[in-house]
Amino acid sequence: MKLSQMTKEEIEQLSYTKIAELYLKENKTTLNTASLFKVVCQLLELDEETYKEKMPDFFESLTTAKEFILLADGNWDLKINHKVKIDIDDIYEDEEIEVNTKEEDIEMEEMEDNIDEEENYDDITDDDFEEDELSDLSIVAEEELED
Repeated sequence: MKLSQMTKEEIEQLSYTKIAELYLKENKTTLNTASLFKVVCQLLELDEETYKEKMPDFFESLTTAKEFILLADGNWDLKINHKVKIDIDDIYEDEEIEVNTKEEDIEMEEMEDNIDEEENYDDITDDDFEEDELSDLSIVAEEELED
């Protein structure tokens, strides 16, 4: 049903975003947030104070509603009026593939040969690690510090 055919009571039953959606659909236009909410307020016969008070909530409703899209010029329109064009070439740009030279391949093979397939860590003891500069430190309880 069109807004122009609805009674004030029927319009009052709708949400602000539904009224905005019907208005944009019926008038085939785009409007900025302030103008669109002004239309909603006029249809509902709301005063200027309500307009100023409810404007932020209306904007939030537009941004979260799946029916609307904010255009580059700052106007709102219905998403159904816009098609999304996906350019596969933009998504998958030509990627350069690095090719290893023979010299790099040889170096890589040598490195792989030097790595032991299974290292045995069971035989490692504390003595295998070099002493560092923190080895002289000890743990002290807080009670011992309160002197």
